[in-house]
Amino acid sequence: MGDTRPAARETGRPAQAHRRGAVVAALMLSMALAALDSTIVSTAVPQIVGDLGGFSVFSWLFSGYLLAVTVTLPVYGKLSDTFGRKPVLVAGASLFLLGSLLCALAWSMGALIAFRVVQGLGGGALQGTVQTLAADLYPLEERPKIQSKLSTVWALSAVAGPGLGGVLAAYADWRWIFLINLPVGAAALWLIVRHLHEPHRRSRREGRPRARVDWAGALAVFACGGVLLTALVQGGVAWPWLSAPSLTLFGTGLALAGLVVVVERRAAEPIIPGWVWRRRTIAAVNLALGALGLLMVAPTVFLPTYAQAVLGLAPVTAGFVLSVWTLSWPLSAALSQHVYRRIGFRDTALLGIGAATLILLAFPLLPYPGRAWQPTALMLLLGAALGLFQLPLIVGVQSTVGWSERGTTTASVLFCRQTGQTVGATLFGAVANGVLAARLGGAGDLDSLARDLGVGAAPDATRRAVADAVHAVYLGAACAAALAFVVLLTLAPRRFPVRTE
Repeated sequence: MGDTRPAARETGRPAQAHRRGAVVAALMLSMALAALDSTIVSTAVPQIVGDLGGFSVFSWLFSGYLLAVTVTLPVYGKLSDTFGRKPVLVAGASLFLLGSLLCALAWSMGALIAFRVVQGLGGGALQGTVQTLAADLYPLEERPKIQSKLSTVWALSAVAGPGLGGVLAAYADWRWIFLINLPVGAAALWLIVRHLHEPHRRSRREGRPRARVDWAGALAVFACGGVLLTALVQGGVAWPWLSAPSLTLFGTGLALAGLVVVVERRAAEPIIPGWVWRRRTIAAVNLALGALGLLMVAPTVFLPTYAQAVLGLAPVTAGFVLSVWTLSWPLSAALSQHVYRRIGFRDTALLGIGAATLILLAFPLLPYPGRAWQPTALMLLLGAALGLFQLPLIVGVQSTVGWSERGTTTASVLFCRQTGQTVGATLFGAVANGVLAARLGGAGDLDSLARDLGVGAAPDATRRAVADAVHAVYLGAACAAALAFVVLLTLAPRRFPVRTE
């Protein structure tokens, strides 16, 4: 069923069922493009740097892409509510594929970074619009099916991406990690164009009012987000926090934030409408998933270093310790519907984030140096807890709005989660480096230690310092989880105001 009208159920018509299945396949392929992107590139960095140079700026291969995705999410969300999902998804996928082709043809690190930004401009449309269409295609009681499929795509990408990137870089050429996107994206585009049919929208001749696009607001949001996220990503890395570049960027970002408020208040159809924050349910979910992005940094960024430096594991085994949560997360998300149908969206999410808080608090209690199965077991439990937390909130908040507001709502949720991850990387990086400085007398930071330590070759004092630093990060992640718990408990209504479709 490719018709995306709210809760359209054509269960007795095989052609419609086939069409919906084709659209779901296209959504999964589109999500795979976005999900594979960062993981597949990470393992090819040595080959890319060896070919193009630019070691001092290679981190912008990831930062540039992340910035472009994050700041465009609200824009694409509003555009999909104004013009429909299909044109936004087609345009975003086309832009992503153009960026992929240009990345494969890059002649220098500067050009590759610029083309990664082009990829990110398309990736923002992929992430937001796919999640919105998933809610359009299925009625409330069936949405966990498509969400669990999309979660499985993310899980498989997290596991397969590093290995696939390494194989392509080692046995073919690093440019193939971008070229491989082209056939996958072309298949997704063909399925979308052929099978996705949105409801007829009246033309202007038929009396439909002219669509107003808040281009000034879009530009202001893009500029503000880009400046502030750049300040967070590069602060303490490319320059000290209290240096002139850092203070200039934060000052400019705050000024642009004020400009966004002024422009959006005057706009007839603002990119970030005020109701996103005035409605208790949406505001609570935005804040809670922002905290989720924050806490996710602890395992994804710091656990591999812990596994190698403290437990003495090889890189592949260390990656497995992290990847196990991608097994329990989608399974728990798929089963969460049986819980929230009984106790509601909010209480199910509270159950998940409460369990996640306890699991994160348990990590610093692990014995030193410990065994590999101990953090692995905690990660398995953490994935199950977060699956129970995230999916009910996304399904629930999408169900509180109609078709014309769903794109904006979904984009605001994803924007807050992405922003939380950026803030978390900055905050927890500072925490980890501060603990290391205290334990080792200011010698080095976690990144440099991770590069210098051989597997099992670190002095005991250094291994203990790394363990203490990661433990401190997990305590910070537990605080973020507790914050999400408090936000949901105090701000979110016990029963979400679900719209009847």
